[in-house]
Amino acid sequence: MKSFLPIAVAAVVGAVVAVILAGGGSNTSTTTTVLAPSHSAEPTAFNSGRGLTINEIYKLADQGVVDITTTSNQNTQGVFGFGQQQTQGEGAGVVYDNKGNIATDEHVVSGASQITVTFSDGRKASASLVGSDTGADVAVIHVNVPSSELHPLAFADSSKVQVGDGVVAIGSPFSLPNTITSGIVSAVGRTISAPNRFTIPNAIQTDAAINPGNSGGPLLNASGQVIGLADQIDTSNQNSQGQGSNSGVGFATPSSTDGRLANQIIKTGKAQNAYVGVSLNPQVGGGAAISTNSQAVVAGGPAAKAGLQPGDVITAVNGQHISSVNQFVATIANYAPGDTVTLTVRHSGNTKTIKLTLGSQPANAPSSTGP
Repeated sequence: MKSFLPIAVAAVVGAVVAVILAGGGSNTSTTTTVLAPSHSAEPTAFNSGRGLTINEIYKLADQGVVDITTTSNQNTQGVFGFGQQQTQGEGAGVVYDNKGNIATDEHVVSGASQITVTFSDGRKASASLVGSDTGADVAVIHVNVPSSELHPLAFADSSKVQVGDGVVAIGSPFSLPNTITSGIVSAVGRTISAPNRFTIPNAIQTDAAINPGNSGGPLLNASGQVIGLADQIDTSNQNSQGQGSNSGVGFATPSSTDGRLANQIIKTGKAQNAYVGVSLNPQVGGGAAISTNSQAVVAGGPAAKAGLQPGDVITAVNGQHISSVNQFVATIANYAPGDTVTLTVRHSGNTKTIKLTLGSQPANAPSSTGP
C-alpha cells in the first residue's frame, strides 16, 4: 500500500504499536556498519571541484543540526472513562541563528508539552515554541544557551536548485541522531500537502534516504547550505507496525520559504500565508482551473468577493503567465495577506481581468487542491 507520510518518529510510552504522527509506539532499529566510500566513489557533484565532499559537508554542518524529542499528552477513552496517555516524538532541526532559534517542521513539535533539544556533542537543552505555520509546516523553537555553543547553518536560495544537484540529508532516522545520507535532487517544483491540508509549493524531491525521524532536518547542497527541511516521504514500504521507510522518493520544503517564514515567526511569533479561497482542478491544462462544483469558490473568501466563479481558468497573475495549478500556487505564495493582485481569467471562451485582495489562510483548508 502506497503511503504519503510526514516523517516524524512518534511513540506512546509503554505501548508496542508504532505509527507516524498519529500516535504509536517504540521501535527497534538494527545498525549496519558500512565502510565509507572513497572520494572517487562519491557522486560527481561532490568531488568534481564544484562542491565539498560528503565528509566535508558533514564536518561543516553536523554541529548545526539538532535532535528534537517531544512529549505530548493524548486524550484516551477506555472502559473506565476518559484519560490521558503520554506520547513521545522525535525529529530534527537546524540552528537558525546565534540567538538560540532553531527551525524545524511544524508537525515535529505540534501539540508538544515539552521539547528537548540534543546537540551533536550530546549537550541537552529545554526548548520553547516561538511560533509555527501549519500551512507551510514550518516552526521555530528557542533554546537558552550561550551563542558560542550555537553553529547556525546558512540557508541558500532554493529557487537556484536544479535537478541532478548533489544533496545530503542529516537527521535522526529511526532514533539514530547525526545520520547523514546522500543523493541527488530528483525534481523541483513539487507540491505537497501541509498538516492542515493546504498546498505547499516548490517542494524539492530527492532520492537521498530520509526516514521517520528526519523531519525538520536539513537537506543540504554541495556547499553545505540548507536548501530545504526534510518533510515527507512517498513510500510503499511499511512494516507490520505501520511505520514507513525510504523508497527513494522524499520531499523537503523549500529553504527560501522556510527562511522567510522563520524570520516572520522570530519577529512576530507567527507567520501568515496568502489565501485565495478556491478549489483547483489540476486535470485541466492551460492555466489554474477552478473546479466546477458549487463549493469550489469558498463563500465569503477573497475569490468570492472578487467575483471568481467555478469553472474560471486563471491564466496570469499581475501579468505573469500561469500554465498550471502548481505554478499558480507557487506564485501566490510569493505574496502576503492584504496584497492586491490582478488576475487574468478565462471563462467560456471570454477573457477578463479581476482584482483580488488576498486574505490570510484559515486554520484548515476547505480543499487540499488550492491556495
